Amino acid sequence: MKLLIITQKINQADDVLGFFHGWIEEFAHQVESVIALGLENGEFNLPKNVKVLSLGKPAQGWPALGGEELLGKLRALVRFYWFIWRERKNYDAVFVHMNQQYIILGWPVWRLLGKKITLWYAHGKVSRSLRLAARLVNLAFTSTRSGFRLKSSKLRVVGQGIDLKRFNLTNLDDKMNDDTTRLISIGRISPVKDYDTLLAAAKILAKENIKFALTIIGSPGLDRDRIYLEKLKLISQEEILAGRISFVGAIANSRIRSYLDAAQIFVNMSYTGSLDKAILEAMACGLPVLTCNEALNEVIGVSHPELLYEKGNSTQLATKIKWLIELGQNGRAKLGKELNEIVATNHSLPRLIGEITSLVGTKLKVS
Repeated sequence: MKLLIITQKINQADDVLGFFHGWIEEFAHQVESVIALGLENGEFNLPKNVKVLSLGKPAQGWPALGGEELLGKLRALVRFYWFIWRERKNYDAVFVHMNQQYIILGWPVWRLLGKKITLWYAHGKVSRSLRLAARLVNLAFTSTRSGFRLKSSKLRVVGQGIDLKRFNLTNLDDKMNDDTTRLISIGRISPVKDYDTLLAAAKILAKENIKFALTIIGSPGLDRDRIYLEKLKLISQEEILAGRISFVGAIANSRIRSYLDAAQIFVNMSYTGSLDKAILEAMACGLPVLTCNEALNEVIGVSHPELLYEKGNSTQLATKIKWLIELGQNGRAKLGKELNEIVATNHSLPRLIGEITSLVGTKLKVS
């Protein structure tokens, strides 16, 4: 099978989408050839059977100068249609990652050419464009049922794809043994990620004289998110939290492992309603995780409901952090190994890509 993959970025150094470089690489190992088309590209090192194309968005984004911005987007649209037509003999099927707008734009051409059209979507939000794209595709893939909140006979729930060569138990016994518990949270800086609850829980821990250090990795994407980050930093500078919290900023996915190795507990407060890949990467490294994300109910809820807390409940979150601290290193290591096994069994990258390619490669009615 020859596959056209369309995604937002092809850049292994990107802090948010750098992981997708590994997805493309794994697809290349399991299909005959890949054309990878990105809106914006950066650093990549992919197998010889991958052709990388770009729609030409500058790394710093198009300038918001009215006509100049519009011209850049029109050029990208022209390049999109040119590429999917020029390469028409070099792909049998299309796999669009998250950006369902490309399904809508490309459907008339792909329908004419008789190409299979598939979409990966894993987010709690349901937009009008998603509703339309869901009607146009042959298959839709998602990580958990809560990540695709539309009823569709075309939907396949296939789990996530974690690179277990990079995220594993190798350094599980190398955790620091001093009396300061190291917490970590990774994700975009945005109100929907609810860092307020984490900082409120941190205040509770500090008032109880619990020694901890909290590392927050991530960067804001929008102006309102930058304002939110400044608010969080002001809270972290309050006397009770001073010196306990570090905002590291954006870190490439390829460098995240060293930060996970230095931590003992991973905390996720996201309200997005989809399976957060950062949680699974932490689990793969043997870190106990605490989250309010309902998507994790489908992953750990049955075996470890104690790792879930109520959204916005900082008191409950603080109580669960204290419980994990009291478990001690051996108790956390035992729990971490169980979480690693969940990821290894159900969410490895080769397993995910193998299931997707198998389903895409079956004979489907092109509609």
